[in-house]
Amino acid sequence: MGLFSFFSKEKKESLDKGLSKTKESVFGKIARAIAGKSKVDDEVLDNLEEVLITSDVGVETTLKIINRIETRVATDKYVNTEELNRILRDEIAALLTENNSEDMTDFNVPLEKKPYVIMVVGVNGVGKTTTIGKLAYQFKKAGKSVYLGAADTFRAAAVEQLMIWGERVGVPVIKQKMGADPASVAFDTLSSAVANKADVVIIDTAGRLHNKVGLMNELTKIKNVMKKVVPTAPDEVLLILDGSTGQNAFEQAKQFTLATEVTALAITKLDGTAKGGVVIGISDQFKIPVKYIGLGEGMEDLQVFRKKEFVDSLFGEKA
Repeated sequence: MGLFSFFSKEKKESLDKGLSKTKESVFGKIARAIAGKSKVDDEVLDNLEEVLITSDVGVETTLKIINRIETRVATDKYVNTEELNRILRDEIAALLTENNSEDMTDFNVPLEKKPYVIMVVGVNGVGKTTTIGKLAYQFKKAGKSVYLGAADTFRAAAVEQLMIWGERVGVPVIKQKMGADPASVAFDTLSSAVANKADVVIIDTAGRLHNKVGLMNELTKIKNVMKKVVPTAPDEVLLILDGSTGQNAFEQAKQFTLATEVTALAITKLDGTAKGGVVIGISDQFKIPVKYIGLGEGMEDLQVFRKKEFVDSLFGEKA
């Protein structure tokens, strides 16, 4: 129990540190918005709306939160500004919970799926390959055998980076020559993984958005070819988004969800930005579970997303 508590404390400290810029920015703005006010009135709500929108929560999600707070304020005859943080916290927690997804307890995959196949999508520069490497590390640490597929064959740097991560983590990477058919790489990866009874397969894909039809066709082809080896593949389509890009991440999520069926999200680079509010908006707007969050460069700095811990950390409450 003591060991579990030690690791839980470490994870919480990492989460607190990773969200510190967002917390300081958001609550600094809120403090200024309610300065000199004794109760929550229309002006305070207008100011709070501006704070949430400028914190990259997104317009639609912000209006939803404001409407809920207005209802609370109308029900409770007198709400002072000191209670605003608690109410805001409650409503954000409620929104995240309504996503109808259960939090993962740790880096695990269904035991009945072998191999469990994850197809990773996302534009270049969001931390896609790095996240794959960190995932491989965490799965291997959990006792799983992992295979990586370098199906982003259009960028030499992507293949090289994945090879480096494979060596660092100690997992095999299946690749072909530059410009090879990505679906062929996925086929080879799954064939090797099945032959060697691997637990998890992670397939990297090209991050191009300039031609949505081309992207859709490519991802569909990769899926169809993988099914020839593992009929249920992919078990998960994981979209990687860069949290530091704020509203840009919304647009990327929109484009990729139109191009393919995205089943899970990983939001990276939250430690270097004050735009952590984007996690709330994306979770609410797309109703796709946020599964992982990136809080730093180290291999341990990818965390499973837990809604309660995220809100507790953002609002400075003890979990």
